[in-house]
Amino acid sequence: MKLLVILFFSGLMTGCRGNSSYSVPPKLLLVSFDGFRADYLQNYEFPHLQNFIKEGVLVEHVKNVFITKTFPNHYSIVTGLYEESHGIVANSMYDVVTKKHFSDSNDKDPFWWNEAVPIWVTNQLQENRSSAAAMWPGTDVLIHNTTPSYFMNYSISVSFEERLNNITMWLSNSNPPVTFATLYWEEPDASGHKYGPEDKENMRRVLKEIDDLIGYLVQKLKMLGLWENLNVIITSDHGMTQCSENRSINLDLCINRSTYTLIDLTPVAAVLPKINITEVYDKLKNCSPHMNVYLKEDIPDRFYYQHNDRIQPIILVADEGWTIVLNKSLSKLGDHGYDNSLPSMHPFLAAHGPAFHKGYKHSTINIVDIYPMMCHILGLKPHPNNGTFSHTKCLLVDQWCINLPEAIGIVIGVLLVLTTLTCLIIIMQNRLSVPHPFSRLQLQEDDDDPLIG
Repeated sequence: MKLLVILFFSGLMTGCRGNSSYSVPPKLLLVSFDGFRADYLQNYEFPHLQNFIKEGVLVEHVKNVFITKTFPNHYSIVTGLYEESHGIVANSMYDVVTKKHFSDSNDKDPFWWNEAVPIWVTNQLQENRSSAAAMWPGTDVLIHNTTPSYFMNYSISVSFEERLNNITMWLSNSNPPVTFATLYWEEPDASGHKYGPEDKENMRRVLKEIDDLIGYLVQKLKMLGLWENLNVIITSDHGMTQCSENRSINLDLCINRSTYTLIDLTPVAAVLPKINITEVYDKLKNCSPHMNVYLKEDIPDRFYYQHNDRIQPIILVADEGWTIVLNKSLSKLGDHGYDNSLPSMHPFLAAHGPAFHKGYKHSTINIVDIYPMMCHILGLKPHPNNGTFSHTKCLLVDQWCINLPEAIGIVIGVLLVLTTLTCLIIIMQNRLSVPHPFSRLQLQEDDDDPLIG
């Protein structure tokens, strides 16, 4: 019985190792629909996406990194790093040493990207492999002197269909073969900003268009014979929350603009003081009860948002649904960037392919966990990262996975079986040791004859 228990617990504690040696390198397509809030899946109909999920896996909530904006989270997905580590700390940045500025329209300088190594670079450096990209942030930049073998310069005017057509062409007809490809689409983020996520009528229309695009993607992959052998991950960078003019924080009512420079605005504002930092901080910290004001060194540890020179001396964080403005105008009815613990900021993840289980649902992972999972699927050695591969093991067919309730149930079940077997053995042994009825008394040779009365 002791041997059985030891063997059981040895199996429980030892997971299966993934096979990283492949005769034909596995292929992976990573797709992002910007601003796809996790609970859209519960609140709207997605027939094509639900069919994709039924044949694959679903992670209902992906906890992203703070700040919950587009450039930072897309780089966290492909590096497995928090923003303070990979250096893309906002959509708008300023470096005090070089005096350089970064924005979504001025993002091509490798200086901003070279603090990390994205997965397409790692894959690109593997023997007989190449990478491809359709407008994923950073893929049109020479990062560590490397771009994907095939990529598209970013242009919002290029349709999803054209982006997908290029990706599938590169996956089908490239030498060396494209083993990692990534595809980005601006919706439903753009419409979420315009209408707000609580505008059911408009968001229903937009999300139906997204679902139709997913249907087109699957149909295209099947038509080209890629569907069965290609691993596909569909995810997003962040969610979206509703804003309104009644929830505005007007900095002009609290502090003179001449005393500071605003590097990034709302809902996380990056403030570079022109005068004494303490003086600017004191004026801002009492500006609104709906905004937290942090000196850089006091930013909560759970944000992992302190240790980078691109993070400004003062950070303002608005409460969910509140907007930081310099006047009373409000241009967005929906926004993101808020505290990454908020469910409204979380995206989802769905995946399909030979590396993934079929019909499996998982509650949550961290967005930085996606990177080590992708490296495992591709057989790449990951760079140091903040992700945890064990968080995604349950999604993968080559990994042994069990959760705590199941483990407790199995242990109790095994103990009950062992206890029952032990009791049965004891009962059988007792029965065998009882003397048979009417058995003759056996006398020793030196015993006297028994007395007969």
